[in-house]
Amino acid sequence: MVLAGRVITALVVAFMLFNSIIKLLVLGPVVESFTELGLPLHLAVPIGVIELVATLLYAVPRTAPLGAVLLTAVMGGAIATHLRLGSPLLSHTLFGVWLGALMWLGVWLRDPALRALLPWRRG
Repeated sequence: MVLAGRVITALVVAFMLFNSIIKLLVLGPVVESFTELGLPLHLAVPIGVIELVATLLYAVPRTAPLGAVLLTAVMGGAIATHLRLGSPLLSHTLFGVWLGALMWLGVWLRDPALRALLPWRRG
């Protein structure tokens, strides 16, 4: 279970590091997506910093639950933005839900204290 949690966590962290770094560098795809989403481009760096800090907190076992909570908030903002624009439901709007569920699964699998707090029982 712990190994599966670490693998899932590594995948989420890799994606979020990539996502935050391209915002910090304000690369072309960021400019395009911010324009498409109707977001001011000057928010790319602050959003990238928030994502990076939350991701680093999530990557460290001791602070992973806090990082997961903060990343959940980031995903909520992304979901709200896509809902506002009427983006495709499964691929764009719910992407934050899929990523958030994967993120929480990763931390749940690797953290015995979280499993005790949120037990998953059959039956």
